Amino acid sequence: MTAKQILVIDDEDDIRKLIQTCLEIMGGWQVLTAKSGSEGLLLAQTAHPDAILLDVMMPDMDGLTTFKNLQANSSTKHIPVIFLTAKGRVTEALQFAEWGVTGVISKPFNAQKLAAQVAAVLGF
Repeated sequence: MTAKQILVIDDEDDIRKLIQTCLEIMGGWQVLTAKSGSEGLLLAQTAHPDAILLDVMMPDMDGLTTFKNLQANSSTKHIPVIFLTAKGRVTEALQFAEWGVTGVISKPFNAQKLAAQVAAVLGF
């Protein structure tokens, strides 16, 4: 069985590296990373990952704009997206769900539980 491929889009280098390490070691996934929404959009279109972890608050193109662009593209709209957010309020999570976001993981997250959280949200 081939490993699931997950794209992590986050503007913070340390967070991207931590998530990548957690998902590769504890989840057994192949992880692609992007440091901006625009870079993430290009990677999603070319690599067609099984899922995307997307930071909500980023400069230039925020997570919501990135998500809307993913949804508007026929080659990426089917990819499940999990928002990573420091906000994480229940009302925002409900609003994200209405937009079609697959799930929400709050920052700061527990690094040891991240892979299990992602797997649970995605049903992997």
